[in-house]
Amino acid sequence: MATKLPEVDVVLLGVGLVGTIMGRELTRAGLKVVGLERGEPRFTVPDFQGPQIHDELRYSVRKALMQDNTKEAMTFRNQANQTALPIRRWGSFLPGTGLGGSAVHWNGQSFRFQDHDFKMRSNTTQRYGKNFLPEDVTIQDWGVSSQDLEPFFDRFEYLLGVAGQAGNVKGKKIEGGNVFEDPRSREYPTPPMKEPYGSAIFRKAAASLGYHPYPQPSSNMSQPYTNPEGLQLQTCMFCGFCERYGCEHYAKSSPQTILLPVLLKDKNFTLRTQCQVQRVNLDNTKKRATGVTYIDGAGREFEQPAKLVIIGTYALNNVRMMLLSGIGKPYDPQTGQGVVGRNYAYQTQSAVQVFYDQKININPFMRSGANGTLISDFVHDDYDRGPLGFVGGAYIGEIMTNGRPIEFHPTPPGTPQWGAEWKKAVARHYNHTSVVLLSGSSVSTRYNYLDLDPTYKDAWGQPLLRITFEFPENDLKMSAYCTSKATEIGKAMGGQQVVGTPRKGPYTITQYQSTHNTGGAIMGTDPSTSAVNRFLQSWDVHNVFVIGASAFPQNSAYNPTLTVGALAYWSAQAIIGQYLKSPGPLVQA
Repeated sequence: MATKLPEVDVVLLGVGLVGTIMGRELTRAGLKVVGLERGEPRFTVPDFQGPQIHDELRYSVRKALMQDNTKEAMTFRNQANQTALPIRRWGSFLPGTGLGGSAVHWNGQSFRFQDHDFKMRSNTTQRYGKNFLPEDVTIQDWGVSSQDLEPFFDRFEYLLGVAGQAGNVKGKKIEGGNVFEDPRSREYPTPPMKEPYGSAIFRKAAASLGYHPYPQPSSNMSQPYTNPEGLQLQTCMFCGFCERYGCEHYAKSSPQTILLPVLLKDKNFTLRTQCQVQRVNLDNTKKRATGVTYIDGAGREFEQPAKLVIIGTYALNNVRMMLLSGIGKPYDPQTGQGVVGRNYAYQTQSAVQVFYDQKININPFMRSGANGTLISDFVHDDYDRGPLGFVGGAYIGEIMTNGRPIEFHPTPPGTPQWGAEWKKAVARHYNHTSVVLLSGSSVSTRYNYLDLDPTYKDAWGQPLLRITFEFPENDLKMSAYCTSKATEIGKAMGGQQVVGTPRKGPYTITQYQSTHNTGGAIMGTDPSTSAVNRFLQSWDVHNVFVIGASAFPQNSAYNPTLTVGALAYWSAQAIIGQYLKSPGPLVQA
């Protein structure tokens, strides 16, 4: 039987990026907050210190910072007529666990979503007609605009200390930045990072073709920076150990470096780690949450009553928690009815490899997770997609994140996959290959969705989340077109051999692509097609807010972290300014 604890004002599920932001905002408003984190406590010192943090076998191959899928896996299938099987080894994406969550091991690439991302459905039908989209494409508007979120993007960027070059300040276009971006209120808090050699080659090639290159916005520091919380970050050392690793130098913005030290000192905040939340508890009306039930590291069961529940775990786990708790109607792809699990989307990535002779030294080991040069000419909403037959797009950039010896071994087509000839090819091309990355959008479709697996359970007896996903035809067309444009840039970069590989199906969980899983608990203005309203409040249970990339109705080409942070601040303002004064639905259905 569960031990019932004293009631608190707020319980946070997950103390990663979302939980840390919400905890800080709500404790500052005077609320008593408990944060429940399923993983272990961890801090820059001692947990991320060298040389152990550079153990590529432990962190890259064995995924030490990731969700323990021996205890809590997910299942996957491409289509609903297939049997889903458990993902026992993380490959395609890497959900984090432990204090700080996935924001500990991210690369630091820091983009704002744009207004056309938030209004994708209405913009598409307005421009190309209501019959342009296939019937099974279920993209929709978010219920917010870039103007709504601009102050929150700005606040989050200054918390992170993002390094970059603005391209549009208050409507004034600035050459050298992203001239396609929506207006921002001010410059980035810190200047761009140093440009690597391969990125300089890309910049010149892209500009020669009439494109608009600009430096990668980065949450790896270009200089020492003290953020508005009074926490100081140091200059990035370009060690090449960002993604899949914590930062030993206090140079990457993560909860441990930008906010947690302040939050943990707040007397209104209580952190509990190694707590596996089983469900959000509802009253007999099923319209109000009463708290949560969790099991601690010693196997003891507790009930934590709370007036307000914030679900802020990884996107996929947000959806699972709603399904386990009976919050919202589960989605049924056959009827198209229901909302929880609807509009799961991912990312459509591809690459172009540029192989040079031995006179060109790229030095891939002198990198960070987010330094490089890119173009957004195929992301913005102005270029005509009508003749191309797809929506969305991709940014293209020479953004090589590392040259780590186990993971980075570029070889041209025709090279054996192992043996003496493979070793010779790796030695020949390691320092003489530039990789141009394409990060593409992902539309949502009727048949890509999330639900609970009827067969497989976790270590606590709870059903696993089941993922049903295949690359939409729209996204494969987009990838083919954008990769052809990137290949043209690659050829202009002057390599001896240029190899473009557009994304092709079927989707496989064994090949890493990105950790940008989105959707399943999407936001919107209609409770029949969205799980949460424009403030991330559950339509069905008014004192539950679900925050994270699970709210995205479809995915942009841009990386999601800045939008997740901005939405957290947006939701926190609504809770403090509106909900606490009059608890109830913030938007009438």
